[in-house]
Amino acid sequence: MFAYNTQPMHTYMNDSGAIPLDLEARSHSEHAMALRLWLRLLSCSSMVERDVRSKLREEFATTLPRFDLMAQLERNPQGLKMKDLSQRLMVTGGNITTITDQLVAEGLVAREANAHDRRVIHIHLTAKGRKLFAKMAAAHEKWIVKAFDGLTDAQHAQLYKLLGTLKASQLSA
Repeated sequence: MFAYNTQPMHTYMNDSGAIPLDLEARSHSEHAMALRLWLRLLSCSSMVERDVRSKLREEFATTLPRFDLMAQLERNPQGLKMKDLSQRLMVTGGNITTITDQLVAEGLVAREANAHDRRVIHIHLTAKGRKLFAKMAAAHEKWIVKAFDGLTDAQHAQLYKLLGTLKASQLSA
């Protein structure tokens, strides 16, 4: 249970001590619980993503979009079309082209024309790209595990189940 801290440092107190005031903590009890839940979910997601972006930059001199593109290629060793990458990553084709150009220049991905339709280009990880991505993915997993260290195994399972229920309700809406 959280109690607001009266200190002017924009923190509130829980059993572990002061926690920085975030978006959902600023909402008031008259706001719908769904709004407060959304703000908390967004806040947690943003905090974890900010940490991952920082660590990717510091440890691998790369960005989250580059990591995400390589992750898609790692899951699809036969390669993916630029259009498919764009759809999966929910970004424009121009963004995919820019990132791909950089990764090709570094020898991490390669372009390959389709044997049946030379207009179709598949992108796939090179051996160098697979090796680097394996290191990044292992580090990424450790960062995510650490981000959830504050929860017990039972809480992990409960949160996973609840978010699955929320996701299912959104898909059926």
